[in-house]
This record gives sequence, structure tokens and C-alpha cells, in this order.
Amino acid sequence: MKITYYGHSCLFVEAEGKRVIIDPFLSGNPKATIAPEEVKVDAVLLTHAHSDHFGDTLAIARANDCPVVAVYELADYCQNQGVKAHHMNTGGSHQFDGFKVKFTLAFHSSSLDIDGKPVYLGQPAGILLTMGGKTLYHAGDTALFGDMRIIGELNHIDIAALPIGDGLTMGPEDAAMAATWIRTKQVIPIHYNTFPGLEQDPNQFRQLLSQKSQEEIETVILEPGASTTL
Repeated sequence: MKITYYGHSCLFVEAEGKRVIIDPFLSGNPKATIAPEEVKVDAVLLTHAHSDHFGDTLAIARANDCPVVAVYELADYCQNQGVKAHHMNTGGSHQFDGFKVKFTLAFHSSSLDIDGKPVYLGQPAGILLTMGGKTLYHAGDTALFGDMRIIGELNHIDIAALPIGDGLTMGPEDAAMAATWIRTKQVIPIHYNTFPGLEQDPNQFRQLLSQKSQEEIETVILEPGASTTL
């Protein structure tokens, strides 16, 4: 599994010839190093509907003739916009051709501004993505919550992408605790330093994680456009 970070919460994941993108906020993302028209994928995966995650979903799905995989209401919205969609919900999983997706709980909100008004589009979620024999847990936008322990107990998580920006999601201390609860081997900090109010030092997160974790968990700090391979 190869993971490329495109800033904010966007990850491009590829393994064994399959490619997906999670939360493709590229246009309007000052940290993005790729344009939507450059993205070639087999599916778009969404954690929730907020514009800094939904981003260029429709354009990418149309250009690639690929499905948007999302919770029911958000998938329905995408389908109504004329793109393919695969409807899911929290707790559910599906085996696609070359990758498996399972949606987990996330504690946040989820709406999209349509005609100047926020429209509710289903629950926010985290995503467990299994490709090439490895599992990535993309927590989406979330607070720390106790059932992260269950996610860790029930799944073998090789690497996790956890928000550390604070204010709108977990901050570094809560994210460090989350990493220990989900029993991951590695953590990619996400959702930070994109906009004012999200300023964080990922090295501080690394220090906090080393203090909280009884077992060594590697912090993988990726600059936008950089990759890591499992």
C-alpha cells in the first residue's frame, strides 16, 4: 500500500493496480500539490460532506467514471448529481474489486452548502480501507471517543490518518490518545496547518504520542505531495 498526502485530509491510496482517493479537497486547498484533472482513480471515498472534504468529488468521479463511496444520504446526493455512487453507512462494509471499505463511527457534523444553505447529508464517518493486505484507518473529522478502543480491538490497523488541528476536530493530545486506543502501528497527522485556526506542530504530536504510547507507534509526517509505503 502506497499513501500520498495531498494536504488537509486528502489521501491518495494505491495497491496492486487499484487507486482510490479519500476526501479530495484539492481546488481551494492551499496545500494541494495536484489538480483534480490529474487524479486517476477507481473510486472516491468520503468521510463526510463538509466542503473541505467533499471538495472536487463530483469532477473526479465524472472524469474517471468511478463511484463515490459514502454514507447513504451523501451517496444519494452524488447520484442525483449524475455520478455513480455506492451507498453505505456506519458499521457496514463492502468488498470492491481490489479493496475493501468499512465505515466506522466519527463524532462530528456533516452538511454541504447548497444554494447558500447548509444541507444535512448523513452521519460523518471514519473509513477502514484494506488494500494490498494492509489496512488504513482514516478517522475523518472526529472528536476522541471511547469506541475507538473497539475499532482497535476488532481490526488490525497498520496505519491511521488522524486529525490534529483542534478547534473543529481532535487536537494533538486527544489524537495521541486515539492512536493508542486503535492500536495502530503508524500515524499520519492530518487536518492541520491548512487554514488559520488549525495551526499545529506535527513534531509536538509525535512527542505526545511517544509519551502516551506504551508500545512504539511511528509518526509519519508527510508534506503535501509526499508518500509513504507499507
